Amino acid sequence: MVQAAIYGCEGLTLSDAETRFFREADPWGFIIFARNIDTPEQVATLCAQLRNTVGRDAPILIDQEGGRVARFKPPHWRAHPPARRYGDLFQKDMEAGLEACRLGAFIIGCELRASGVDVDCVPLADVPQPGAHDIIGDRAYGETPDQVIALARAAANGLEDAGVLPVLKHIPGHGRAGVDSHEALPVVDVALESLREIDFKPFQALSDLPLAMTAHVVFSALDKAHPATTSPQIIRLIREEIGFDGLLMSDDLSMKALGGPMQTRVSESLEAGCDLVLHCNGQMDEMEAVAGVASGLSPAATLRSESALSRRKPAPGESLTAAVQRWDELLGASA
Repeated sequence: MVQAAIYGCEGLTLSDAETRFFREADPWGFIIFARNIDTPEQVATLCAQLRNTVGRDAPILIDQEGGRVARFKPPHWRAHPPARRYGDLFQKDMEAGLEACRLGAFIIGCELRASGVDVDCVPLADVPQPGAHDIIGDRAYGETPDQVIALARAAANGLEDAGVLPVLKHIPGHGRAGVDSHEALPVVDVALESLREIDFKPFQALSDLPLAMTAHVVFSALDKAHPATTSPQIIRLIREEIGFDGLLMSDDLSMKALGGPMQTRVSESLEAGCDLVLHCNGQMDEMEAVAGVASGLSPAATLRSESALSRRKPAPGESLTAAVQRWDELLGASA
């Protein structure tokens, strides 16, 4: 039975222990980071190794946003700007901003697909607010819901056009967080009406995307005790009010925003309504703890997984060379 988990690994190739663990755990998918990346050929080999451990075309994820969140980097891959660059162009010329954003995501998608990666944790639909921590900052497409919606949609379309599935994050919103959730638990004390007007709006507009990732953020108007990842009330809101019916994964369970033993983090996330738990650091003891608690995919999650994976397209017919040329023109003109 496919386990409701996504795991990272430690290095550039799988160890014997990792191979045995993944074969036994049979996770839904995998995620790779800079520590796993050297050359395109090496990444392709690693992706094949990961899929071989489970004997199927398992999804392989990455965080390749551009700017400061980029795992593929020069000299082997292009440098991509942060999302805010597209937002700045959008404010000068709406159509140029949308076209550049879609093309940038398409180019990223083509680069990922060429090395075996087929899921990108983009688009980020958070709307940063004054006074928030800069963990979001220029990773956001803008500072208004409508601009974020337009550009996040363009990015998602570009990825899907390249055959890569997008992951909508961080649902239901990370834009007001006063601390970095990698280091501490953000608590947002804002009225529900304000959250609906700003934070939730992009996620509602993009609720048809196949995959989404939760925010490790407490919204006291909804649940004073639990962040979205482990809150049944907030997951219910994500499903019913925001309307997201795709495959929902937690953000990384090894982040310091979450407290308690790893086993508790897993059980609380799945019991709250996450379809999958994400564990990124590749530490074997923690992965074993996750695997000891993580269940198989629920019947509902299995259907959502099948629906999401059915959207993986074959290699694109669109010319990568022409896309890069046009993208360069658009960004050069905006400099």
